[in-house]
Amino acid sequence: MMTPSERAERGRAARKRVPRSSHGRWIPSAQRPDPVDVLERQAQDRLPELVPLRYGRMASSPFAFLRGAAAVMAADLGAQQHTGLTVQLCGDAHLLNFGVYASPERTLLFDVNDFDETLPGPFEWDVKRLAASVTVAALQNGGSRPKAHRAALVAVESYRSTMRRLADLGELTVWYERIAADDLVPLVRRDERARFENRLARARRRTSLHALAKLTETDATGARHIVDDPPLLERTTDVDRVTLGKIYHDYRSSLAEDRRVLLDRFRFLEAARKVVGVGSVGTRCFVLLLEGRDDSDPLILQIKEAGRSVLE
Repeated sequence: MMTPSERAERGRAARKRVPRSSHGRWIPSAQRPDPVDVLERQAQDRLPELVPLRYGRMASSPFAFLRGAAAVMAADLGAQQHTGLTVQLCGDAHLLNFGVYASPERTLLFDVNDFDETLPGPFEWDVKRLAASVTVAALQNGGSRPKAHRAALVAVESYRSTMRRLADLGELTVWYERIAADDLVPLVRRDERARFENRLARARRRTSLHALAKLTETDATGARHIVDDPPLLERTTDVDRVTLGKIYHDYRSSLAEDRRVLLDRFRFLEAARKVVGVGSVGTRCFVLLLEGRDDSDPLILQIKEAGRSVLE
């Protein structure tokens, strides 16, 4: 393991090799693949009946296209000179892959919440993906180009200053670093604060009970079932149920013992294939409905296909 001074020297060497100013330039390579071809190759591993839905969602706005085109941007980044400073990347660090979620202690935290494309790679690829998404979002929301440029600079400056602060801290301190959602409230403009706090309140209500009301219904006998709403939500076949049962068993086996004890208090009821997001449309994603003490004590889990990262 390198010392802090050795890490700093390695960073200075990378800066000489790849100047900071070079990160703001992008010239398409003569061998750049057609973006449509990139998406079509990716579609070969997707459920064919859902590919048109994916393209439809991507076509709805510039930001939606950026969300779904992680493979296109990855190809462009891979063709550029990079620092060689390797980290475990998010792999798709656009603006909407940051959000709030509950910790095991039910504390609402703010962080990256999507790791479908995670892979080791040059640190700046995540930073560039984030900056590009901030720019596109600002322009789509009516901001001028100077304002969009400034928004991207603020995002990158925040990243730089945070990394500089963390560089002086011990390993355990960095490991336990976190951002509680409530800590963000003072950072929000006063005229936006009430709306932001309402969003946090809605996030706290997004529990399994909340999902139960959205995803399920009761039949004439009072039995609860997942809503059948193809192609967005479609109950599984018997073959799928067998496969999902094995995946669920393997998942259970991977848990720490205390979590297995908790999970064993629930029984599996039903499963359904669910369409999620933009870039993930066409991958195999399922929701599982489990029941604890009674039908007012649900647990809803998601099983999502893990494919190769777009960075590979």
